[in-house]
Amino acid sequence: MNHVKTYHSVTRETPNGSVIIEGPLSSTELKKYYFHEQLTAFRPAPKQFEAVSSIADFPEGRIIIARTEDTIVGYVTYLHPDPLERWSEFNMEDLIELGAVEIIPNYRGSGIASSILKVSIMDDYMENYILISTEYYWHWDLKGTRLSIWNYRKVMEKMMAAGGLLPAPTDDPEIISHPANCLMVRIGKNVPEESVKQFDKLRFLQRHQYRNMREGL
Repeated sequence: MNHVKTYHSVTRETPNGSVIIEGPLSSTELKKYYFHEQLTAFRPAPKQFEAVSSIADFPEGRIIIARTEDTIVGYVTYLHPDPLERWSEFNMEDLIELGAVEIIPNYRGSGIASSILKVSIMDDYMENYILISTEYYWHWDLKGTRLSIWNYRKVMEKMMAAGGLLPAPTDDPEIISHPANCLMVRIGKNVPEESVKQFDKLRFLQRHQYRNMREGL
């Protein structure tokens, strides 16, 4: 599969000034900017910037950023699911995962995250993908936002909807381990029916495996 990437950008006005939202960017383009020191949700900022930059150069990898003049204040990553994850089971070329989305505290509540997701799907090639995001409540910044689990989920669902992702049922053990967890999905309009059927099997992999066992396959 040839992963075509077409650059798009918008400017959003916030109480803290203008923010440019753009991408996908390559690692070379990312190096033109500073990575804000408060982007630490996953690991220390310098290490996370290294990880984000490496994803940018994967064939399917996409990085969309939000920046002030020279400082990255938010980003989202897209790439194939990790080989150790359930979602890589069938090695689907047209399945990509929203791996991380992060905004520094000063810009939260300004619609930056939603705008990043909107820019992400401006690229027509995104219509060739099944896009997923796995949401686990233990990754949410409940302390920093002072939101309850359920209010945080409402915020998260609204943000994901900006990128066309909606909750979808699954029998994935980690997701069903807590009712607040969920799988978010967007199926591009150009995704073939064969891929959709394969993804349905992936969503209910345990059911599919049990059926095969009963049928002696």
